[in-house]
Amino acid sequence: MFLTLGTSSAGLDVPATDLGFLLHKNPARPQSVEVTGGTAHVIYPEATAERCTAAVLLEIDPIALVRSRKGKAAEGFTLGQYVNDRPYAASSLLAVALGKLFRTAMNGRCDARPELAARAIPLEIRVPALPCSGGSALAERLFGPLGWTVDARPVPLDPEIPAWGDSRYVDLRLEGVVRLADALNHLYVLLPVLDDAKHYWVGSDEVEKLVRAGEGWLGAHPEKELISRRYLAHRRSLTDSALERLAEADGDVLADEVSAEVGDDSGVVSLAVQRRTAVLDVLRDVGARRVADLGCGEGLLVAELLKDGRYDEVVATDVSARALTFAERRLHVADMSDRQRERLRLFQSSVTYSDARLAGLDAAVLMEVVEHVDPPRLPALARAVFGAARPGAVVVTTPNSEYNVRFEKLAAGAFRHPDHRFEWTREEFREWAATVCRTYGYEVEFRAVGPDDPEVGPPTQLAVFRRAARLKEVG
Repeated sequence: MFLTLGTSSAGLDVPATDLGFLLHKNPARPQSVEVTGGTAHVIYPEATAERCTAAVLLEIDPIALVRSRKGKAAEGFTLGQYVNDRPYAASSLLAVALGKLFRTAMNGRCDARPELAARAIPLEIRVPALPCSGGSALAERLFGPLGWTVDARPVPLDPEIPAWGDSRYVDLRLEGVVRLADALNHLYVLLPVLDDAKHYWVGSDEVEKLVRAGEGWLGAHPEKELISRRYLAHRRSLTDSALERLAEADGDVLADEVSAEVGDDSGVVSLAVQRRTAVLDVLRDVGARRVADLGCGEGLLVAELLKDGRYDEVVATDVSARALTFAERRLHVADMSDRQRERLRLFQSSVTYSDARLAGLDAAVLMEVVEHVDPPRLPALARAVFGAARPGAVVVTTPNSEYNVRFEKLAAGAFRHPDHRFEWTREEFREWAATVCRTYGYEVEFRAVGPDDPEVGPPTQLAVFRRAARLKEVG
């Protein structure tokens, strides 16, 4: 079995060989570790300041594997336990080897380069022989939503006899700007999922492994049920347990579980109400009829949209299954008329993953959402919303950190909400918006929400993105 993982200095401010620090494997020294039924080696076929590639070679002895009782008991015939593809094709054995070789890197820890471990970096991964039960399309479905550019090339049964067709193997190539820890956890989970086989007994401890390796990405993956089912060897009770665990850990904190954002309960008309009013005004201005509230939370904006007959379709999504359940209760979905229910689509999705169900809408709303996303994941958010979904207009609201000095309850330097990952100044918000426009072909207009202080600006900043082509059509 063979896998390569590389990076280049392009997009980095450090030599590419710093990959060795992240992997905790010195590029100048080959290293080996014993694994079940064989030996895993790490070598660096290239290690320069411009490019660095780590290669994992896993040597498997089928006889030693059977003697260790880690192989399947039945392969159709007894000889099949000894004569098979395990020494050559990526499988759960390679995933286990990755976990043993790069355990610290998978945990995201690097004392020598902590700032680099926390960053998304350009990565290229290749697995030349990967059993893919579902073909190239499944590889795209599994890795694509995670921000990877996927090239899964079917391997022919015999290059000299094209009429024989393709084998069940693919030559998998992945490119993306991803945190190294996330990349390794993607491989750890998805390699055995694509093979649809585990070469050891799957027990309840595998649920814990799946939840741990899938932290931060699996709970919102559109194929999480398929991934959980295959990873857990199609054992129904384990799959149900894993999905329940993922739902509990899938992200956003509900409004009734923590204090409201600082500022939302102040004034005659709360800032939260002013935000919703401002967003509704924008949606009317752009003439939207099919609208999505991305990160809908408890469904307050969705309720306002459903009250207005001008909206033919209202889409409500959130990364948290619990938030969606709460929203469903608040909206009284069970008691809706058939007409109302036909206008509403409520489903789980993440703003950092591309979701085909969101394509073709007139407008999408990200109301107080972006600041809950880790900064390294913001490019993925922009790619999913502005690149993949690509609505005619996007409305984004986010706190203006400059205004925080006006909140007496807020300590200096503190964020308005315990789940905020950052809070932008007006200049930082405008810089992010300008990058989005350049990259995805939108134009942007800024509006103030709340009192516009002459010194520090408004408490909430709002941006209206309109697709450039759409502007030309309207104009």
